Amino acid sequence: MDGNVILKMSHITKRFPGTLALDDVQLVCEKGKVHVLLGENGAGKSTLVKIISGVYSLDEGEMWYDGETVHYSGVRETIDKGISMIHQELNLLSERTIAQNIFIGHEPRVTGAPWLIDYKKMVRESEALLRNLGVELDPNMFVKELSIAQRQMVEVVKALSNKIKLLIMDEPTSSLTQKEIDKLFEIVERLKKDGVAIIYISHRMDEIKRIGDQVTIMRDGRYIGTLDAKTMELDDAVAMMVGRKISKMYVRNYRKPGKTILKTDNLCGLRFRNINISVCEGEIVSLSGLIGAGRTEIAKALFGYEPIVQGSYSLFDRKIGHPTPKESIRSGMAFLPEDRKTEGLILSMSIRENTVSASLKKTFPNCILDEAKETAAGNKYKEMLRIAAPDVNKLVGELSGGNQQKVAVGKWLHTGCRFLIFDEPTRGIDIGAKAEIYQLMDKLVNEGYGILMISSELNEVIGMSDRVYIMQEGEIRGELSREELTQQKIMAKAIGGRKTNENSAL
Repeated sequence: MDGNVILKMSHITKRFPGTLALDDVQLVCEKGKVHVLLGENGAGKSTLVKIISGVYSLDEGEMWYDGETVHYSGVRETIDKGISMIHQELNLLSERTIAQNIFIGHEPRVTGAPWLIDYKKMVRESEALLRNLGVELDPNMFVKELSIAQRQMVEVVKALSNKIKLLIMDEPTSSLTQKEIDKLFEIVERLKKDGVAIIYISHRMDEIKRIGDQVTIMRDGRYIGTLDAKTMELDDAVAMMVGRKISKMYVRNYRKPGKTILKTDNLCGLRFRNINISVCEGEIVSLSGLIGAGRTEIAKALFGYEPIVQGSYSLFDRKIGHPTPKESIRSGMAFLPEDRKTEGLILSMSIRENTVSASLKKTFPNCILDEAKETAAGNKYKEMLRIAAPDVNKLVGELSGGNQQKVAVGKWLHTGCRFLIFDEPTRGIDIGAKAEIYQLMDKLVNEGYGILMISSELNEVIGMSDRVYIMQEGEIRGELSREELTQQKIMAKAIGGRKTNENSAL
């Protein structure tokens, strides 16, 4: 075997009751390289990396790691061998310090008294690890005081404390700003120079091109192929992922805007001020800007989740000053939050139960739950939105991200809304499902709905918007029409007119 290869997997098969999760999968990772795993949700990526990290055992096939054939029996064994995994849901103890989290499970001990933890040494070694990666944090800080990005950095340092040879990163940038992403990628480059192999799971094509060396594509638990990250074509990668050509990612049938649905009048909130925007029938209007610019806060204020300090807005020609969510729903507004799993849906309930959850009075006017009505409503939107599930009794928590988002849309359409606010509509959704969400949004506006979209993906903003308002520090800095939209123009306004380049992202 090539001496530069750290991991080789051949003919890997994994079965669960009633499911063939992996079927004859192969993977080769080299030292000092970033190997991207790409595939739709449910393609088998998570199962594969859980076998690598010792969570699952393989049923068939062979795995070589660091020059020897291995068959790991647990996570502790893989950690001892230099394999670490950073999960999308960070795994830190918030009530403990950074140093305690970094060395949890392998704390340095006092010489001559191995039952005592050497806290001074633990802090000293934590400082050295942090400094080596250019992370400016005090190891005595509690994790609960850190931002999501800082916690991500601590997870990387924690992995390094085990003298890693192979690092697995699962969607590590999903909650980071562009500046924080840049910092994380600097750390990844340092790890590559030190010979660490990295398996990187992501749906963001710009990141894959920027940081990846090779890309292995999976579909339905099978190995489809491996491409060079720098030279691969997006259309080819997507076709391999979904098993079909997606002729156009951003589908828009532009139409002449109709009547004004939403118009704000010097709207002010806790984190924004003097907001004047409008959305018409048949339009997708976006709020763009750096994370923290106040976009989500505007959406929450419009819906009634956060207070309006000054100003007002009109919705379907009705002036509103201090809305509540209940009043917003009655007025025909819907709000799909960026965190659909904790704020938008009830994962422990079924499709049919979620479908009627925002319109109980409408569905059950006599205040008596009727399963037949619930099922009829669920089936209506399951068919209309093409939700992939055996029936409407399927728990929403068991659906893919794309299908969860469709359930959320169905829930709001069942209220009779005509104006929808989408906050990060495709976050955590694979490429094939993204195309379906875009088609759905286009279908809605062509039926006369209005959509206000908040997105941190510039390609999404440019590809789907009729107009874009750009925000900075709680204020609108400019408006661009569809014909004017470029990444450079958006970024120039988002950062206050400073020069940028076309590859910058929000």
